[in-house]
Amino acid sequence: MAQKIIALDAMGGDYGPSVTVAAANMALEEIPGIELVLVGDREQLSTELQKHNLQQDRWVRVQHASEVVEMGDLPVVALKKKKDSSMRVAINLVKEGEVQACVSAGNTGALMATGKFVLKTIRGISRPAICTILPGIHGHTHMLDLGANPDCTPEILLEFALMGSILAQSVEGIESPSVGLLNIGSEEIKGNESIKRASQLIRGTRLNYHGFVEGDDVFRGTVNVIVTDGFVGNVSLKTGEGLAALVSHVLRSEFERNWLTRLAGFCALPVLTALKRRLDPRRHNGASLLGLNGIVIKSHGSADTSSFFNAIKIAAIEIENKVPQRISAEIENYFSQAEEAVT
Repeated sequence: MAQKIIALDAMGGDYGPSVTVAAANMALEEIPGIELVLVGDREQLSTELQKHNLQQDRWVRVQHASEVVEMGDLPVVALKKKKDSSMRVAINLVKEGEVQACVSAGNTGALMATGKFVLKTIRGISRPAICTILPGIHGHTHMLDLGANPDCTPEILLEFALMGSILAQSVEGIESPSVGLLNIGSEEIKGNESIKRASQLIRGTRLNYHGFVEGDDVFRGTVNVIVTDGFVGNVSLKTGEGLAALVSHVLRSEFERNWLTRLAGFCALPVLTALKRRLDPRRHNGASLLGLNGIVIKSHGSADTSSFFNAIKIAAIEIENKVPQRISAEIENYFSQAEEAVT
């Protein structure tokens, strides 16, 4: 089996090495053919490695970086003043070909800006997009963009549709993923002119275009891929996370009201456990920064060990399925066909 070499921004996120090294240990045990480069302060990382009885060898090594991008740093600060940050060094390793992917739980804006600056975008892609998996009634859905691009032209939404479809096809093995464009209604007359134009552009491709989808379709699993701008996408994502927290809180409060409800909660424990497992955001942690000349996976900043491990697993899957190369080939093919149609 081909090796999958991944750089971890080991200092990023709310918990830094205590989580990233523990997740690395889990990944080494559970993901076949993986090699990890832990990027960050050598002394701190060596201490954490010792806690997990890990020795630096072929499978795991430390790459020293003297700086850390803080969660509150502006992207411009990360780019110009922290060139030896664990985030920057990890992405540099992708560019230099020493690793095949980077995973970070650090500052999202800084990660996107650094990834775009260092790796550049794939030819034909205007802006990278953040894409992740959301649970649904019927399976799950890939959704993009989730915050990188608050304002999008119809042409950019078309690019998102192409990239999202390729990602779903590559990592899920879906021959022709269905694609929906998020709108305020499913009827063709609904929405602003930009959304209507984007719909026309997507319909003119070879994609399996479902048409407009609405907010309640996001968690139904109506389509395999949902396309929207980063403003609406991020609000939708955070709303879903908040709703999951609300449901969990209400259930807990109701079952703890009195001895009878506690007994009912005990009887319902298997169902509640299954519900918690199905909606657990840790299982879906790890967003792809699509459109870059390399694989960069963004983990939630508050990720625990299980969450960060899942982000590493997504990086391994994208390496195995050569996602950036597939996106590049499909984009080139699309624009070649568009030029032929014009001539």
